[in-house]
Order: sequence, then structure tokens, then C-alpha cells
Amino acid sequence: MVFKRLLGSLGVGGPTVDTVLTPGATTPGGSLSGHVHLRGGSGDFDIDHIALELVARVEAEHDDGESQGVVAFDRFTVGGGFRLHAGAEQSLPFTVHLPWETPITELYGQGLGIVLGVRTELSVAGARDKGDLDQLAVAPLPVQEAILEAFGRLGFGFGSADLEYGRIGGTGQQLPFYQELELTPAPQYAHAVNEIEVTFLAAPGGMEVVLEADKRGGLFTEGHDALTRFTVGHDGVQHQDWTALVDGWVRQLVEHRAPHDGHPSYDAVHAPHGHHGDHHHHEDGHRSGPGMGTVVAVGAAGLAVGVVGGMVAAEAVDEIGDFFEGDDEGGED
Repeated sequence: MVFKRLLGSLGVGGPTVDTVLTPGATTPGGSLSGHVHLRGGSGDFDIDHIALELVARVEAEHDDGESQGVVAFDRFTVGGGFRLHAGAEQSLPFTVHLPWETPITELYGQGLGIVLGVRTELSVAGARDKGDLDQLAVAPLPVQEAILEAFGRLGFGFGSADLEYGRIGGTGQQLPFYQELELTPAPQYAHAVNEIEVTFLAAPGGMEVVLEADKRGGLFTEGHDALTRFTVGHDGVQHQDWTALVDGWVRQLVEHRAPHDGHPSYDAVHAPHGHHGDHHHHEDGHRSGPGMGTVVAVGAAGLAVGVVGGMVAAEAVDEIGDFFEGDDEGGED
């Protein structure tokens, strides 16, 4: 979907900008390409720069509740330093690379309700206008897909996805927010946990997988949260028994005992392909609530062909329209 508008800050007769992304989804750390199409206005204009900004709709938790806002998480200058003559048309190709921690927005073409965009900024003679905003589609990396498929084979279902403003302490997180994929428990774990949240923190050399369990209380214990971190590599995905590996992760997570003081326990465990994690916690001091992502229902037969197999969208939420209407970068503090 392309959103083109007259550059209002330049007045009537100013140039217009229309960014067209190459069709198809990209991946975290992958390349994003396309063209920026410019059309000259009623006079000549000096183009200072053309920049692309990656933005995301993010939730932020506060003592008095939650808020939502638009957060910019990367920026690229793709052109500038030339004169655009009246009525002239010019097309500038670009290729940029996404941050490795860019959230995924879809699995096998099924949208997750995550809203990402590419915003184009045109600067003309000192005046700037964000003249175009396009939806960004991001598919998972092979290792991310393998892990999610393993959860599906184990009987976990997909609940929702959201972006949380803040940082997970003790990790190598780079962006000012992180993605949570909320999974409903497999039958063999339903007695122990209400849900498990998965966060991927990818980097060039590998990926941290943060698992958080909302554990059920027992007869003499209260429910509590447990959080662990694992590290995996990008190579050799096809040679790993991911089902057995992920099942081992979950067993270690749910077997954590409730702390005596009733506070959440945050433990780290050995990574099968990496290093031992540091003790850490969510730096905002509490875990997130239900996500704003599109809820996806799962059939009773489970997910025989992966996390998305057999799923249908339970809600069709057109959040991208609200994204553009609320494009003010507010609400993330």
C-alpha cells in the first residue's frame, strides 16, 4: 500500500514523493530495496536530502496503564544534493539493510498484527516533510522459523504478538523495544503454565532466544513468572533436532521453582550453541500484559505442519490505518 501526498510544508506547488518497495517480505538483517519517485512542482527545488526511516507501533507500560506510540528505530539517507526542476520526474533506486532485531510481521504469509512502516522524508531548502509511508513486511529468519515450527510440533498454539517499549536486562538488545510472541501451552504443559512468551534478539553472529513463562500457582504456591535465555547460531539449521531442543528449553523453564519471597524468578541457563546467560530481568520491572497483535486461532488438532499450519485469523485488525493517522511519534515515553 502506497501513501502519497503533497508536501504540505512546502506549500501548494511543491514536489511530491512516492516510495515503492520491492514486492515481497524481507528478513531481519536482510536487504530492503525499492525506488523513490519524485515529481517536480510548479518551480525548481533544491533537494537537500531524501531519507528513509523505519518506524513501528509500540506499546509502553506505565504505572497508570498502557499507551501506544510510533517509534523510529533506524534511518538511512538515500539521496540528495541535486535540483529537481519544475514538473520533472526522477526515480532513485535504493538498497538498505534492516537491523537484525527488526520484528517479524508474518509467518508463511499470515500476518501477526505487527505494524511496521518505511517513512520517506524529503528535505527541500531547509524544510522537511514526511511525505510517504509504506507498510513493511518481514518474514522470519530460518532459525526463527525452525524454532517456531518446533513449538508447533510440540503442540503449542499461537496467541498474539506485540512490540513492547523497553529493554530486557542482561541481553545484547539493541533496539529500544522488543517483540513478544505469545504462545498457548501444549497439553503436556498446560498444568504448569498459562502461556509462554518468546522473544528473538538476532545479531550477525547468532541469536538470543528469551523465553518467559506465566506459571500457574499450586495448592500452596502463588503463580509467578520465570524467564530464561538461550543462544543459537544461524548456521546448520537443517541439521538440528529443533523439536527436542525446544522441548528441553521449555522443560527447564517450567521446572523452575517458585521463589520463597513470591517475586518473579529470572534465571539463566546454558545455551546449547553459545554461552551462559547473565541473570537479568525486564528493566521496566514487570512483565507485559496482553498484546495488541491480531489474535490467531488454532485448531484442536494442533500444528502438524508448523506454527501457522491450520491457523485462521480470528480477528481482522486493520491497524496500519491507525498507524498513519497517529503518526506523531508520541506515547513511547
